[in-house]
Amino acid sequence: MASSNFIDYVKINCRSGAGGAGSVHFRREKFVDKGGPDGGDGGRGGHIILRGNAQLWTLLHLKYQKHIKADPGKAGEGGRRTGAQGKDVIIEVPLGTIARHAESNEQLAEITEDKQELILLPGGRGGLGNDHFKSSTKQTPQYAQPGEAGQEAWIILELKLLADVGLVGFPNAGKSTLLSVMSAAKPEIADYPFTTLVPNLGVVAYRDYKSFVMADIPGIIEGAAQGKGLGLRFLRHIERNAILLFVVPATSEDVAAEYQTLLNELEQFNLELLDKRRLLAISKIDLIGEEEMAQVRKNLPPAIQAVFISAIRQEGLQELKDAIWHQLTKPEEAITD
Repeated sequence: MASSNFIDYVKINCRSGAGGAGSVHFRREKFVDKGGPDGGDGGRGGHIILRGNAQLWTLLHLKYQKHIKADPGKAGEGGRRTGAQGKDVIIEVPLGTIARHAESNEQLAEITEDKQELILLPGGRGGLGNDHFKSSTKQTPQYAQPGEAGQEAWIILELKLLADVGLVGFPNAGKSTLLSVMSAAKPEIADYPFTTLVPNLGVVAYRDYKSFVMADIPGIIEGAAQGKGLGLRFLRHIERNAILLFVVPATSEDVAAEYQTLLNELEQFNLELLDKRRLLAISKIDLIGEEEMAQVRKNLPPAIQAVFISAIRQEGLQELKDAIWHQLTKPEEAITD
């Protein structure tokens, strides 16, 4: 998919509908003298609602829709007839979308399931008709409640991709190639940094018709947590992954140091990322000889399972799938560095 079609951040102005006014009305019929108040209530204003849609994976459809407004409720009528409710506006978003208030940064909603609905901004309540205000001492109330005003706010919608496995590594580490051979995804692949400019998702087939979802996140560089390179824009997608698969090429000068640099960037961005389960894939083993391979094995970082792979020769891929599946299905336990 073209990079311009992947939109993971939009800012929109939302306004829920105002409630309808209550009615001031008195029953007037032939042969019925002083029938009394019978003004109906106003209808509720329309809600602004977020709904999850598993068929969407981008916020592109909202990019040019800056103002979203729900209808107001109708006023009440005589005969205790309640006004019609304002029509709700439903905003469909991909799974993994978070809604935040633009000014306070308060999180208002989080959509993680298909067809899940959450009210983002409630519509105003309808006013009570004069029928509610009658009493033994006030039998002809000449007033009713106005409808409650709707709510208006600038809302930030931010997408964080939902995937079982997130690929983490420096640019040109072989993440896109790995995703392309393990799944049906077709990310752009070339021998230069930042080939991947948008996250790519792929479904990886496993044994006995099982599968898991893998996400290729654009490459991290040192200082990404401070906004360097592609910076914070894509680091947030890693927050939703169950497992972090670090990809470091066997041709790296120091595999352990490169892995530690990646960890440091994740820690600066969000300390909770260090609590996620991790695996290490040593990629591009087809580019080194036996002596270099022995040296890499000798200097592996401690306390993390490492799998040696070659996406080009498709070596070690089944072992990597087994390791990923084991991590996905094993019981929760503390992760130690």
